[in-house]
Amino acid sequence: MLEFSFTMSSDPQSAKVLDSSTPDAVAAAMPPPVLPRATTNERLSALLSRIDANRLPAHVAIVMDGNGRWAKERKLPSRLLGHREGYKTTKQIVRDASDIGIRVLTLYVFSNENWRRPKHETDGLMTLYEHATRAEVGELNENNVQMRFIGRRDGLSPSLLKEMDRATEMTRGNTGLKLNLALNYGGRAEIVDATRKLAEALKRGEIDPASISEDDLAARMYAPDLPDPDLMIRTAGECRISNFLLWGVAYAEIWTTPVYWPDFTAEHLIDGIADYQRRVRKFGAVVNP
Repeated sequence: MLEFSFTMSSDPQSAKVLDSSTPDAVAAAMPPPVLPRATTNERLSALLSRIDANRLPAHVAIVMDGNGRWAKERKLPSRLLGHREGYKTTKQIVRDASDIGIRVLTLYVFSNENWRRPKHETDGLMTLYEHATRAEVGELNENNVQMRFIGRRDGLSPSLLKEMDRATEMTRGNTGLKLNLALNYGGRAEIVDATRKLAEALKRGEIDPASISEDDLAARMYAPDLPDPDLMIRTAGECRISNFLLWGVAYAEIWTTPVYWPDFTAEHLIDGIADYQRRVRKFGAVVNP
């Protein structure tokens, strides 16, 4: 069972808000969330009876949407306070996914398109990601979680890249949950990057153009050793893929909930898994009842 030992105020209104145009100020306004210890088993025990532990989705991908709207509806002074609460949820869901028995959890942290947001918000988010990576890797490592990052490195700060590389290397040999963080990620960009690698192999004469298959392209995606997502969850009521894992979600089951990400809990995760288990996955074939 994963355990974390962080603390934070449960009242977002009480958080100190500084000038959000300054990344250091944003970091000061977003202390690491603290989660209670030794409660996961108690919370999950009743919920787990609603799903079949032998038919779990191996790979769950989540679009963590609604942080900004969560803050706006509560009339908080900054959308970044919603992201701080979303960070708290992320920590708990990582723990829950591991305890449920999910093998791979991919989280849509920041998309290529998110750079279109106001600079003070993207600066604050990058500061939060750097801080979170540095703060969490130790305990994730102790709990046998393997951290990975997918996406383009261009545009990310050297200090953030340093923390990402450190976390990846520290947890590389872990055999528990694979936590795959899509940061500065875009599904189209991933396909373009894979195509460029394939074109380079063609140019070197390593591949016969007539023999190119889906496997050749799949082998050049950002995480070719991971299985495709079985279940994609999106919060905040949206019903779009939003350029997330376009290649991998070809046959993923999609489940949406109106709940904003800061309010997402283990119960919602179990709801999504239970819905997944009620579906018949055909992969284009005819399945007899």
